[in-house]
Amino acid sequence: MNEDMHEVCHMRDKCIKFDKCPMVLVQDILSGKRKILILWYLSYKALRFNEIKKKLPDVTQKMLTQQLRSLEEDGLILRNVYPVVPPKVEYSLTELGQKIIPILELMHGYGTEYLTTASQGDLTSSG
Repeated sequence: MNEDMHEVCHMRDKCIKFDKCPMVLVQDILSGKRKILILWYLSYKALRFNEIKKKLPDVTQKMLTQQLRSLEEDGLILRNVYPVVPPKVEYSLTELGQKIIPILELMHGYGTEYLTTASQGDLTSSG
C-alpha cells in the first residue's frame, strides 16, 4: 500500500502505516511565505494582523492573509474575533500549534550557531 512511497525513507518502519510521510506533511504545513516566522512571532503572545504585518514588511497583505488562513486551516493558529467597533481580530497558537515551539527554538538555536560559525569563517570544516 504505502511501501513505494516510503521505500527510500530511513524512518520507513515508523511511518509506513501512514498514507503520507510525516516529513512531507510537516514540509507542506510549514512551506509558504513566512509561515515559520508567523508561528515564531505568535509563540510568545497573541498578535493582531497589523502587528504581524509590521514584523513582516516584505509580505503583502494578501499573502499574509493567505498564510494566516492556511495555518488556521491546519489547526496551528486560532483567529479570535472580538465583537467591538472597530473590529478587533487577534491570532494565537492553538494547543497543536504550541507543540511546534520547541522545534522553532531548535531552529533558532541552529541559526545562532550557524551565524557564529560563519562569522568565524569556519563553515567548511567537518569537525
